[in-house]
Amino acid sequence: MPTDTDTQTDTDTQSDIARNAALVVIDVQKGFDEEEFWGPRNNPAADENIAALIAAWQETDRPVVFVRHDSPKPASPLRPGYEGNDFKEYVQARRGLGGGPELLVTKSVNSAFYGTPDLDTWFKKRGISQFVVAGIQTNMCAETTARMGGNLGYQVLFPLDATHTFDLTGPFGWRQSADELATASAISLHGGGFAKVVTTADLLTAVRE
Repeated sequence: MPTDTDTQTDTDTQSDIARNAALVVIDVQKGFDEEEFWGPRNNPAADENIAALIAAWQETDRPVVFVRHDSPKPASPLRPGYEGNDFKEYVQARRGLGGGPELLVTKSVNSAFYGTPDLDTWFKKRGISQFVVAGIQTNMCAETTARMGGNLGYQVLFPLDATHTFDLTGPFGWRQSADELATASAISLHGGGFAKVVTTADLLTAVRE
């Protein structure tokens, strides 16, 4: 578990990938394409990178976890029963194609560890101690899942370029762009020792070695 004095300072971006490392694909749902609701986003390459990671994990028979957010908010584009709750087409098309274990987790809060079925139990039954987080939003459900994974003792890898987020206004009228928020997430996760921030290219190279 990371602490204030146990921070990660290495700059090496190459990552060893365990044979049973899981890919956790967070909330890649159609509702996030509704720009009028969410506002400006960053990283237009995120979907391509997420798709590449799913393909690589399935081709090497590694575990893949698909996470879906079932929002309890009646106006949310991610609410159950609305088309926006569905996975994006490129994710839905890949489900069931891998030779490794696959799991669907549904949740209504930020962390995939507070979803159904229980992700921590599923990992432990399969001896999984390392996982990769990709998906939407960088600073919300992706970051929260990575932080909780670090607290639970997992080795977490966070390919920043396989995530994206949206501009956001906070207290006192403070506003940050999606890129600023993503940068802050990466610094907090990596510098705080919750996760190792890497690139999609790093992971694709590692899983195919």
